[in-house]
Amino acid sequence: SSNHTLSLELDSKLEPEEYQLLVDPTNFRIMGGTEKGVFYGLQTLRQILFQQHISMASNVTATLPQSIPAVQIRDSPRFSWRGFMLDEGRFFLGKATVKKVLDWMAFYKFNRLHWHLTEDQGWRIEIKKYPNLTAIGATRKGTPKFRNKDEGHDGIIHSGFYTQTEIQELIAYAADRCIEIIPEIELPGHAMAALAAYPELGCSGGPYEVSTKWGVHKDVFCLGNDKTLTFMKDIISEVCALFPS
Repeated sequence: SSNHTLSLELDSKLEPEEYQLLVDPTNFRIMGGTEKGVFYGLQTLRQILFQQHISMASNVTATLPQSIPAVQIRDSPRFSWRGFMLDEGRFFLGKATVKKVLDWMAFYKFNRLHWHLTEDQGWRIEIKKYPNLTAIGATRKGTPKFRNKDEGHDGIIHSGFYTQTEIQELIAYAADRCIEIIPEIELPGHAMAALAAYPELGCSGGPYEVSTKWGVHKDVFCLGNDKTLTFMKDIISEVCALFPS
């Protein structure tokens, strides 16, 4: 009811991600081993409210329930790594969608987002030292009409990438929800988008284009070329400067 009080507390006797949730006729009380534990306790309270809401609602505009059951829960994660992978190499989704993914991850207490950002079909992260990675590598001419079949593409341009400023914003947004983002940069294969931007780094010299087909491609970075190793080190240096992991 509106007379309930909500108290959030730290309890050193609990494990870092462990929490206790107590609901009685007058109080909501959440105790966590750390702020993360308190956060997960809040998510459980949200889940209870959400479940009560959908079980009572006849339509999506119904208000939240006026009461919830009294309950006592003590909970801790079975797994320290609770991961979800988002692959944007083939399809760029955009910042608003990634935030929605992070919101739902938080609701279900996931704590790692594995973010796949480079592929044969698109390069999705700004690298300041190599601007062609996004100027050229972030756009393909079309998408396959049929999965794993060499029957042409739809002719619809697909494009998009994240600036480093946008990535920093999403990292902070995730951290506020107790989620760490781990980037995946593909090396030495899955490199067609990068080779389209810098063909001198391939084994054949090209020509290359951002792939409009799925599947495994034979064209990879030439590891016998010292410029390729410098290129990789420069990219990883910029990525490491962005991501806490």
